[in-house]
Amino acid sequence: MASGDLVIVADRVSKVFATHNTRSTSLKERLLRRPPADGSGQFYALDTVSVQVRAGHTIGLIGPNGSGKSTLLKVLAGILRPTSGGVRVDGRIASLLELGAGFNGELSGRDNIYLNASLLGLTRRETDRLFDSIVEFSELAEFIDSPVKHYSSGMYVRLGFSVAVHVDPDILLVDEVLAVGDEAFARKCLDKIAEFQRDGRTILFVSHSLDLVEQICDRVLVLEHGKLVYEGSPEFGVGRLRTILGVEKPPAAPVPVRDDSLQFGAITVGNEPGGPSVSTFTQHDTVAIRVEVELSDEWAAKVGRVQLTVMGVGNIPIWGMEVTDADLPVTGGRWVLDFVVKDCPPLSGRFIVGAQLATHDGTPIAHKHTSESFTVQPVDSLGLLVLPFTAELTVEAGPQ
Repeated sequence: MASGDLVIVADRVSKVFATHNTRSTSLKERLLRRPPADGSGQFYALDTVSVQVRAGHTIGLIGPNGSGKSTLLKVLAGILRPTSGGVRVDGRIASLLELGAGFNGELSGRDNIYLNASLLGLTRRETDRLFDSIVEFSELAEFIDSPVKHYSSGMYVRLGFSVAVHVDPDILLVDEVLAVGDEAFARKCLDKIAEFQRDGRTILFVSHSLDLVEQICDRVLVLEHGKLVYEGSPEFGVGRLRTILGVEKPPAAPVPVRDDSLQFGAITVGNEPGGPSVSTFTQHDTVAIRVEVELSDEWAAKVGRVQLTVMGVGNIPIWGMEVTDADLPVTGGRWVLDFVVKDCPPLSGRFIVGAQLATHDGTPIAHKHTSESFTVQPVDSLGLLVLPFTAELTVEAGPQ
């Protein structure tokens, strides 16, 4: 499949599990018991999650414990059936979602290779051809005929990952199990993932290693209480998670849009007003930011300021722009505002845009952040800013 093609589409997927505070004492009671009518006996592991994944991307799934990351991977892999919503997958999936999943503890490592490979769609002849390579990658040759019930957790990971990456998958789903292996094998797995990236494979993985997510992902999904709360650039997604975990101070809470008569449209960053989106700029480039808003006459009369803030990682404000009521219409409709910076400042890093509507006295009305970031490439920069400077060097005579 061509890079950029949609390979995974999850449309408003929910997964609900029943919670039972009391245990059934008989088979009859278990069969006749009904969940409470008020829904109190239900737990939403996923709540109307919609995701689109394109071929060739590496997606990180991050979030607090219990946020639904592993459940989402299992639904995408077809291991769990969603309670509502739909999932479409185009391509062969290989998954490594739980330690020892699909292994039979009484069977040897050799037999489990054939068992797992068959579950992933390989014929015995194909597994015969790959067997030596699988064993070599796993580094378990001396234990391959021992029952896997005697394997350590690290050995489980070695065998499971080795089988998964040898079935020639279009899509690889990996849960946090890589954290179980030793450092040398983890590096070997990361090298294999890098090879998959070069080959244009699609990778989704759950990880609590935020540095790793920023290093290898080109996109992240942040889940919280079963809901998708962020989708976009890894740096900003990691910042969002750290805010959820209380590691970083959250920015001022966006004011929710009050009703359908005031809605933000697209926020587009490009080289010219109305032009296509641009993801990379250099110093002195033109940066044009278009903001679209649809609002009623009633809201138009209240909006006295349209404010734009360009923010760095951690939602740190870098620069701001504002249009006041003197330049704003007094009637509603579809407003299109173009903010143009003809000389991109000497920055270095990735940035997002926050747009805010405020009243005449500055009270916030509504707010929207872009999920897609743009990059400003430095010219031999050693930091966030490139500043003009002078330097003087004095050489004093040293000891002879």
